[in-house]
Amino acid sequence: MAKGNPLQEQLLKAGLVKKSKVAEVAREQNKARHAKASATPSEIQLEAERARAEKVERDRALEAERKAQARTAELRAQARQIIEDKKVPRSGESEYRFSVDGAIRTILVNDDLRKRLSSGALVIVRVGDRFELLPRMAADKVRERDAALIVLDHGQNTNDEPAAATSDDDAYYAQFKVPDDLIW
Repeated sequence: MAKGNPLQEQLLKAGLVKKSKVAEVAREQNKARHAKASATPSEIQLEAERARAEKVERDRALEAERKAQARTAELRAQARQIIEDKKVPRSGESEYRFSVDGAIRTILVNDDLRKRLSSGALVIVRVGDRFELLPRMAADKVRERDAALIVLDHGQNTNDEPAAATSDDDAYYAQFKVPDDLIW
């Protein structure tokens, strides 16, 4: 035992311990040393793996969010392009008023455009600060891409109230005639 512990050698010479016991203790110490050395890197490796997995998950979430924002921007651009391509030219001197965001807005229309708006054949959409008229087919395509651009649509049922409550009201108000040429 040239490499042995000097204390172990002295104990062996004195006859206080057996050679087999010294070898067994040396093996246990060696195992303990190697076990601690391999356990420490595995804990570090586990922590590094956890950090790597968290980073991959964050990157995946950020990429999904970026893709969703890009898709939304693309749909808005498509909706604006449809509006520019399909808008109905406005003409007339008659004012048509409608409510947007709690404010009353006005556009100038002729009698034909007014009838088409009230029947739902035309829809009013917002493009930036201005308002445009769109045919029903184009408005449906815009609604698929960005429903927030639709400002007024008489053909679309926007009431969230149950139909039973309105039928009672309709029956009551049916006795009062409203002139067809009434302009607000």
